[in-house]
Amino acid sequence: MPNQIGNPKRAVLIVNARSRKGRKLFRKAVEGLRQRGVEIISGHAIRNPKLLQPTVRAAVSKGAPMIIVGGGDGSLSSSVDHLVGHDIVFGLLPLGTANSFARTMGIPLDIDGALDVIAFGTPHRIDLGMIDSDYYANCAAIGLSPLIAETVPHWLKSWFGKLGYACWAMICLVRFKPFKLTVNGEEIEAVEVRIANGGFHGGTELVDAAHVQSGEIVIQAVVGKTRRWLLWSWFASYFRLAARKSTTRDFHGTKLSIETEPPLPISIDGEVAAKTPVMARVAADVILVAAPR
Repeated sequence: MPNQIGNPKRAVLIVNARSRKGRKLFRKAVEGLRQRGVEIISGHAIRNPKLLQPTVRAAVSKGAPMIIVGGGDGSLSSSVDHLVGHDIVFGLLPLGTANSFARTMGIPLDIDGALDVIAFGTPHRIDLGMIDSDYYANCAAIGLSPLIAETVPHWLKSWFGKLGYACWAMICLVRFKPFKLTVNGEEIEAVEVRIANGGFHGGTELVDAAHVQSGEIVIQAVVGKTRRWLLWSWFASYFRLAARKSTTRDFHGTKLSIETEPPLPISIDGEVAAKTPVMARVAADVILVAAPR
C-alpha cells in the first residue's frame, strides 16, 4: 500500500546516456527537477553502461534519500538490486523503447509527466521478482524475447523504437522453435513464457493477473506447438481481444521452478541474464518507488 507521505526533495540523478532518449533529456531533467523544488545532490550522465550500477551503489552508500534513474527497462531493473533493504525512494525516468516498468507503475512516459510524479507523487512499497538470486522489476521472458534482445541492432531500436523491435521480431521468428516447459513438475508445450511481477512486457499489457503489490509471481505460458500460435496470441493481446485468454496458461505462487527442453536463455527486463533451469520467486514489499498519488 502507498505510504502517506510525499517523495523526498533531495535526490541523486543517474541517466543512462546511451538509452534512446538519455543524452537529449539529461539536462532537461536536471532543470525540470530544480523547477519543481527537488534538489539535485549530484547528477550523472552515464555513457558507459558498465558504470551505471557502481554509480547507483555509490549513491546508496552515501545515503541519498531518493535515487532517480533514467533509461530503459534494463537500466531500471539492474538498479533495483542495490535498493533492496534500504528506505530509499526509487524515481523512474522512462527513457527507453518499451518502458514496461513505468507503464506497470502508471508513470507518464513523457518527461514532464514523469518529473511531476517524482516531485509531487507518493512512495509506494512494491514487490520485485527474482530469477534465482537476481532481483528484477517487471518481467522476465523465455522464447523469442531473449533472441530479440541478444541480436537486435542498437541503431534499429534507437531510430525506430517499438516499430524497430517489431520488425526485428519478425526476422527472429523465422529462427524460433517451440519448446517444452515444466513448471513445478507440470509439463506443457509452449511458444513463449513471461515471468511477471508487472503486467506489461514489450510495452504491451500481456499478463493481466500480475501486479507489483500482489505478493506473488505469475508465470504466463503461451501454449502451442507452432509459431502461428505466438503470432495469434500477440495479436489478440495487443488488441485486447477476449480470445487472448485462451492462448495462455497462468501459474501463480511465491516460488516456482522452471525448466525447459532444450535449456533456453532468459531475458530479464530486456537483458539476457540467465538460462533455464531456474527458480522464480517474489520478494514482497522490498523497495519504495515514486508513483502517482
